[in-house]
Amino acid sequence: MIRICKPSGRESIYRVINDAALTYRDVIPSDRWHEPYMPLAELKREMKEMTFFGWEEEGMLLGVIGFQPVGDVVLIRHTYVFRDQQRRGIGSSLLSYAKGLTKKRLLVGTWSDATWAIRFYEKNGFRLLPNKDELLRRYWHVPPRQIETSVVLGLESR
Repeated sequence: MIRICKPSGRESIYRVINDAALTYRDVIPSDRWHEPYMPLAELKREMKEMTFFGWEEEGMLLGVIGFQPVGDVVLIRHTYVFRDQQRRGIGSSLLSYAKGLTKKRLLVGTWSDATWAIRFYEKNGFRLLPNKDELLRRYWHVPPRQIETSVVLGLESR
């Protein structure tokens, strides 16, 4: 059910991310929201930086997660599940799979107002980190406004 997503599956990944990201609309700061949430050109760049894994059922991609080693940590990026498929354990299964791929410390960033996303990661063992600005500057390439409006959660190396 979980597989590596290839560049040829970019359109399917695009659909999953942009459907699931609709939950952010009217929640995150309006200056950070745009449609589509992740344009295809941005996804193409992201796919060069990380490995995407997908949850597939009956030939249809239902959820994705990005896995990006950066120095001494691994970033969990773009954990998204189609909205009508959420709460079935797909996101948790993808996250568990990604956690099993490394012994390094895992970090994930999300919007500070996306309380459901924060709860999801906390439920899966991650903890909010107090030095989020430092971590976002060190491991991510995001603008200052995103640093201001985001949080970072971590899971220590195992």
